[in-house]
Amino acid sequence: MAEAAAEGRRVVRQLGTIMGKTKSSKFKRPRVSADGLAAGAVKRPSGDDEEAVETDEDSPAAELLEKLQSPCADVRELACAGISRVVQQSQTIPAFLQRDAVRRLGPLLLDPSRAVRETAAGALRNLSACGGPEVCEDMVRQDILTPLVTLLRECCSAFEVSSAPSSQEPKHTVEGVANEAVNLLWNLCESSTRAVSTFNRSGLLDVLILCLDRRMQNVELALSAAHCLHTVTEDNAELLGSVNTAVLSALESVLLSTHTGMAQTLLRTLAAGVVWNVKASLPAAQHAQTLGALVATLSRSLELDAGRLVPELLQAEAARFATGGGSAAATEGMEEHMPADRGVGAGTEEELEEGDGEVHLNGLGRSRKTSGKEDDFSDLLPRGREELREVTALLTAQQTSLEIIVNMCCSDDPSDDEWEETSSGDEAEPGADGLLEGNSSLLSPLCLSAEVHGALIHHHIPQKVLLKAEFPSAEALAACGKTPAWGGVVKKMYRVQYRALTCLHNILAAMDTESLGGPVGLQAVAQHLASLVFSSAEVLKDDEFLEAVTSALRSLLQIMASKNIPQCMSPQQLMSLCEAATRCDVLSVRVNALAILGITGSTLAKQPDSAETLQMIGNALLSVATKDTNLVVCGEALDALFDVFADGEEAEKAAAAIRLLPALKALQPVFKAKIRKEGKGKYSPEQLCVLDNIKINLRRFVGYLEKQARR
Repeated sequence: MAEAAAEGRRVVRQLGTIMGKTKSSKFKRPRVSADGLAAGAVKRPSGDDEEAVETDEDSPAAELLEKLQSPCADVRELACAGISRVVQQSQTIPAFLQRDAVRRLGPLLLDPSRAVRETAAGALRNLSACGGPEVCEDMVRQDILTPLVTLLRECCSAFEVSSAPSSQEPKHTVEGVANEAVNLLWNLCESSTRAVSTFNRSGLLDVLILCLDRRMQNVELALSAAHCLHTVTEDNAELLGSVNTAVLSALESVLLSTHTGMAQTLLRTLAAGVVWNVKASLPAAQHAQTLGALVATLSRSLELDAGRLVPELLQAEAARFATGGGSAAATEGMEEHMPADRGVGAGTEEELEEGDGEVHLNGLGRSRKTSGKEDDFSDLLPRGREELREVTALLTAQQTSLEIIVNMCCSDDPSDDEWEETSSGDEAEPGADGLLEGNSSLLSPLCLSAEVHGALIHHHIPQKVLLKAEFPSAEALAACGKTPAWGGVVKKMYRVQYRALTCLHNILAAMDTESLGGPVGLQAVAQHLASLVFSSAEVLKDDEFLEAVTSALRSLLQIMASKNIPQCMSPQQLMSLCEAATRCDVLSVRVNALAILGITGSTLAKQPDSAETLQMIGNALLSVATKDTNLVVCGEALDALFDVFADGEEAEKAAAAIRLLPALKALQPVFKAKIRKEGKGKYSPEQLCVLDNIKINLRRFVGYLEKQARR
């Protein structure tokens, strides 16, 4: 039966990505608005809802939309700004959609007044951000991209001749209009594949490159363009043919720039992400050099110590405010790289308010609602918050760097293979250090090209990722806690940690053991993860932390088990982690916890006097297999049981003690019936395939236990 169980494990692991197995995964941002909204879509009202909208006398939509037709530019501008403010409340959006707000605002993108163009783009940007993916799709269906493309082209052609404010419109520049337009484009492309297709057909790549080239005149516009480029180049094979020498030269120029300031650091990081996305377009002779520059950029971003810089910059801000503006020293190296005030979106310190997951700008400016994972609102911070802008740019750069490394270490991407086929493999210079001062290997694993592997090791990326996986500095957390306006920084610091743990998971899955410092290095990583997991009971209540740390721990334990490397965490400690994880609502966390128990149990089964601990693990797995309402989780628990009790004297003793055979015999028809009853409605074909294999393995495993019992 051990052969049957082994065969079952082999089949399940072939489909490991479906059940959450140890295969490394590519980091993909959720398809939400570029402003970071993960809120549900706001649909157009219909039927009774439509009638309710029509009769809602309190709705400001009708009045504001009517004013868009005013012959007075000032009235049109104020109406656009009013819409921008009102649609922050998602419940108001259906009223605007029902009254064709998109079709009414679209022509104003080409209004004779620059101020109207900017505020109209801002209103549409807010509508796309606060409405969610379905509203973005609806905007694309209503052809908002036609005037938007025209506006972007006109802005770019006017950069050199009229980028300064005019005497009639002193607060509105061509670059300010372009920035709003690029952000709207970014939102649409983030949420709509149709928008990305239109982007490709319209030749907007060159437009964004022109915006990127304005980085010294307007870094805010360049950052918006870089963010948009990072989005539209991801998994976009159709666009690769448009990536010509001029595009690559512009990206290389950003990548190799030496300008100081966190905004420029973020800009270089985003350029690195774009280069990685379009690497298939690079000439073969440039691969090694470009990859070296790319990884060096990520390395420099990760080297920056947010734990030290956050308190320093917060103190600099406080000192500047205390002196009514601060000394030049307080803002040295920053002012040069901060964007000028914009009409739409500018605000004072008093106008900036923060709540739970929401940021508002009072007055006529734009606002961004935020929820959950992506709450970057740096472009909404007023001029009085230069230091906060710096910190936000730094943490965004580090988060983005880690996400890029996650993708670099992912073996699923076909373009990775293309890179490997054209790589020379001997031009990268491997470093001498492993993860923790161990020896590096001159041989790269199959899932990474020699160039990628060598560059990551040469720039000590594994070590730097491990450092970022630590909890944020207590000093930085305390400093931010005393300043309400800096409260959002705390979330961003934790997000960097979570991304580092996810990155560590992929590094462990993609790199060979020796490159990670050998057994000593892996044990040190295990100790580090243990110090995080068991630092306090509170950390085990954070779903995002649990998801990241259990993924990393699972990969690490799997590698250590396969290499027979002892690990530092006791079964009791792992049990406490898994108990917390199995109570989590996040499916992947529960699956990771069960896999960790399976790995631990299968290792212990080979050791003497382990029956008592195996009983504890077996009971925990049985409880989940019989009680969890999700079949994927039940299947993972059963698969772990197969691993733990496949063979060995200690496993036999433990199986008898917990009455594993009668428990599984009773579960067998129930599990089969659930698959038949619930499967097609709730689970994908791939998941059903895996569950069907587990069902077969369960039957075989019961037969194996029955054969043991008859001996």
